[in-house]
Amino acid sequence: MKKLPSIQKLESWIDSYLNFEKTPKKNIFWLDTMRFFCEKFGQPQNFAPCFHVAGSKGKGSVSSFIASILDEAGYKTGLYTSPHILDFIERVSSPRGPFEEEAYDRAVQEIMDGVQSISQEELPGQRPITWFELVTLFSFLVFRQAKVDYSVFEVGLGGRLDSTNVINPKVSVITPIELEHTEFLGDTLEKIAYEKGGIIKKNTPVVIARQQPNVRKVFEKIAAEKQATAIFIEDTIESLDFKIKNITECVKNNTFLTNDNSDFYENCIKNYTSLENQSILPLMSVSFSSKIFSRPVKTTLQLLGKFQAENAALAALAVKTVLPTISEEAIERGLAKAKLPARFEILENPLIVLDGAHTVNSVTFTMETLNQVFGERKSKKTGSSLQEKKQPEFSESPAPFRRRILLFACAADKDAKDIAPLFKNEFDEIFLTKPGDVKKADLEGLTRAFDAAGLSYDFSEDYKAQIKKAIKKAGEEEAILLVTGSFYLVAEVKKAIV
Repeated sequence: MKKLPSIQKLESWIDSYLNFEKTPKKNIFWLDTMRFFCEKFGQPQNFAPCFHVAGSKGKGSVSSFIASILDEAGYKTGLYTSPHILDFIERVSSPRGPFEEEAYDRAVQEIMDGVQSISQEELPGQRPITWFELVTLFSFLVFRQAKVDYSVFEVGLGGRLDSTNVINPKVSVITPIELEHTEFLGDTLEKIAYEKGGIIKKNTPVVIARQQPNVRKVFEKIAAEKQATAIFIEDTIESLDFKIKNITECVKNNTFLTNDNSDFYENCIKNYTSLENQSILPLMSVSFSSKIFSRPVKTTLQLLGKFQAENAALAALAVKTVLPTISEEAIERGLAKAKLPARFEILENPLIVLDGAHTVNSVTFTMETLNQVFGERKSKKTGSSLQEKKQPEFSESPAPFRRRILLFACAADKDAKDIAPLFKNEFDEIFLTKPGDVKKADLEGLTRAFDAAGLSYDFSEDYKAQIKKAIKKAGEEEAILLVTGSFYLVAEVKKAIV
């Protein structure tokens, strides 16, 4: 997609401001600058009712699910997420894609004129403006210009002092918590939960994913202090089932069209398979029930894995909390239409799986999903499993044997030491590199982690060369190439194959 001239103009302008994503730095988190901007620009954050989503993993997926449900119910919806993969406009968009060009043009002019008219002396504490503050403000202005009915905001980092935390949501949503960004959020789960729980607002419900007991206690305490109703998914969702389906088998046996909306699902099959090869693009059936729904919700997701089934239930719960009369049909169709790049995204020719997972838990889920979709890896010579664990019962594993290749890179603040062992006995070849030029990488620590895990690998700091090598190898050997460890690495792979 060709970049809008106004977005190119905006990117050039904001690149001169401090960007935490590129240059992590302590003590640059505060809310008074955002409050100042909101006042200066006529409180654009309050233009439409909104949803606020924080957490360590899954917050992008949950945000997309929520926005897609709202869209399917007939509401014009704004979706603010990060990071973007190929185009900045991915951050400030709708479930259907970008808004009309005029909305961006007007918002760019509005933010540039407004910010440039502000003197340094006017700014709270005369502190420098950050890149993420400007992008968040831009999202407020775009959604106002586009005249959205609802908006969904994904937290950038933490929650309590994140730039998005000037909004007044109809519901707050918190996905699972794990150790991440410990340098900035704290070195214990409880400290991180406190930061994430900072999005809980007074007298505003909060819907919370399954958490460890000590984390749940933190959220219970914050909710009680804020007099906010805390809705925990394990207390509310009575059943949750999922099964990954391979499309070829479903079409062949006519077992996929079990939902009342058979025409819709038939279109899904047509849209998400290739005429040349219908053997690799799966969907996942999901069902869950709760007293909050008038009947069990049954749908099919393009986003795969057990955690995505839980994300879908969490999103549906959040929407139903705000809009109790929304139909179960709208929820089902909205969940089915939701998609998000770099979340177990499957590309063809060669077969590439792109997943931005970069924590121990998220990489664990990625590997589980890889085995559920394509079957446990087996030795080509003996046919015996290379793993002691049995094939998951919920995996049909119809895909033929394929060699597996891993392309991995991660930022310096990621836990390579504990991630590397997750790849043991899973890949025929491993390529290591850095995740592009945006994020700082600890290459010595990366190779040390893979050495400690007893893994053989091909390493080069030249990420462009490693990407080409891994893709070429996958094509020559008809192998599955998993690209994971960083959204920035995924972005570089996408650039290489576009």
